[in-house]
Amino acid sequence: MKIDALLLAPPDQVQARAEALAATGIDGLFTFEGPNDVFLPLILGAATGCDLYTNVAIAFPRSPMHLAHQAWDLSTLSGGRFALGLGTQVKAHVERRYGSTWSSPVARMGEWIAAIRAIGARWQDGVPLAFEGEHTRHTLMTPAFDPGALPGGPPPIWLGALGPKMVRLATAEADGLLVHPFTSDRHLAEVTLPRIRDGLAEAGRTEADLTLVGQAVVACSSDPAKQADLDTACRWLVGFYGSTPAYAAVLETEGKAALHPELRRLSREGRWDEMAALVDDDLLDAVVLRGDPAVVGARLRERFGPFADRVALSTPGGIADEDLAALAAEVRSAS
Repeated sequence: MKIDALLLAPPDQVQARAEALAATGIDGLFTFEGPNDVFLPLILGAATGCDLYTNVAIAFPRSPMHLAHQAWDLSTLSGGRFALGLGTQVKAHVERRYGSTWSSPVARMGEWIAAIRAIGARWQDGVPLAFEGEHTRHTLMTPAFDPGALPGGPPPIWLGALGPKMVRLATAEADGLLVHPFTSDRHLAEVTLPRIRDGLAEAGRTEADLTLVGQAVVACSSDPAKQADLDTACRWLVGFYGSTPAYAAVLETEGKAALHPELRRLSREGRWDEMAALVDDDLLDAVVLRGDPAVVGARLRERFGPFADRVALSTPGGIADEDLAALAAEVRSAS
């Protein structure tokens, strides 16, 4: 099981941060749609030799052609070590933050995957570009805009999926599935993994056909004095996720369904600190992997070892590079 870290830094510090992360011995670097562009940091991360992926790039504000070009270029820069991780976000962000349009997210994401694949087939194998869907259309590709074939073939497409319909799409059409970090042992065992297995069986595929990327919210430090601050940061993140209707199912699994409407009300009022205070120790322990590198490494193996090819670490309170190195070594020692 490979361990991946978030590459997040101001643009003028990204290269140094990528090199420092690579020096810890982690296997991959990923980015997300945060305060900076999701693709640009990976250009600087390509020289580290780490695997690279977006986790995730929001698909709908971008044309499939834009996404195909960005994925192609990053695959070239990294020597074939890039995967295009896509997600839908939610309607409010797509419409009001990105100024884009929202409709039929599962069907539309299926078209985006198919369109990117059609564009890749044109560049890789010369297949005529003739994709015509309900939401996007791509029928023109002249030699001036063709980057040419990649030695290792088109980059894989991974899909962030949580709900049953998106999981079904990922297991049928994507090359990989990014399990949402807002989860628990019980939700994985009782909800997510059965959906994945059922989806693969329905599509006539096996687990070998799908890269499974587990994601974990982690509060990890070798200094016990820092644990309380890390826990507070994780309570805030759990409260934020718990306020979102799409993620309420995890609260239901953990017997905390009544918490969702209160978190949602507080989020609408901007009362973020009060949301964190509602996350009790039971919910924190159910979702967050907490403790020193040895303890967290054991929990990562316990939660994800039976099924995941790799794990992306979400560390809202930060993690010291020496603790990240120890954590990666702990997981690797048991591989």
